[in-house]
Amino acid sequence: MRAVVQRINRPLFWITLFGVAMAFFESSVVIYLRELYYPEGFSFPLSHIDSHIAVTELIREFFSLVMILSVAAMTSRSFMQRFAHFLYIFAIWDIFYYVFLKLLLGWPESVLTWDVLFLIPVTWSGPMITPILVSLVMIAFAFVIRSFNLKSGNRFYIEPREWMVLLAGAVVIFASFIWDYTRYLINSLNWQTLRHHDAMREQIEELAYQYVPVDFNWFVFLFGMALLLLSLGMIYRRNSRLWR
Repeated sequence: MRAVVQRINRPLFWITLFGVAMAFFESSVVIYLRELYYPEGFSFPLSHIDSHIAVTELIREFFSLVMILSVAAMTSRSFMQRFAHFLYIFAIWDIFYYVFLKLLLGWPESVLTWDVLFLIPVTWSGPMITPILVSLVMIAFAFVIRSFNLKSGNRFYIEPREWMVLLAGAVVIFASFIWDYTRYLINSLNWQTLRHHDAMREQIEELAYQYVPVDFNWFVFLFGMALLLLSLGMIYRRNSRLWR
């Protein structure tokens, strides 16, 4: 029993430590950017950022995912275990990112404070509590997968219908995060300029710096969360029968 506990806790300790450390690095970058572009405190609309800084930020976000994927791959042997570690590290990173910002800046003011959540492939935005809720579900998925993968001797798997519900939930939540920004772009674009690539790019870039969040689609978000929880319940129920 002691050996089993050690097998569970040893990699879990290190990937937790990595996620927390990565969150501090992320929050540090945000603090530097705010000192440069938001000396009086962050608020919408976004300040104009030098193009090379904006491009660097996009690349940094991409390589943040590469870092998480790399550590997940190095600390796991099976695909499902790697998937569980990826979800767990991502969730710890996201949660502690806001913890450090609160400790260092006193921001966000509340759990309903809007934030720019991600920039790939378009701007994601929403109240701060929404990515935290998603992260908590991701941690639940990670522990369920790790637990049953250990009990089954690395024979754990997710059935196609469970994957379908899981992916559907992820897509719906993604839609809720880009809903307000996408609607803003659709309503604000001058469609006559879209035939000219350069004019379209310049217009979208200018509109991005005028965007102020208006309405988060809670219905779509909660529907996506319900799909994720349904998928988690399906996975747990089937595997609890197989690997008691």
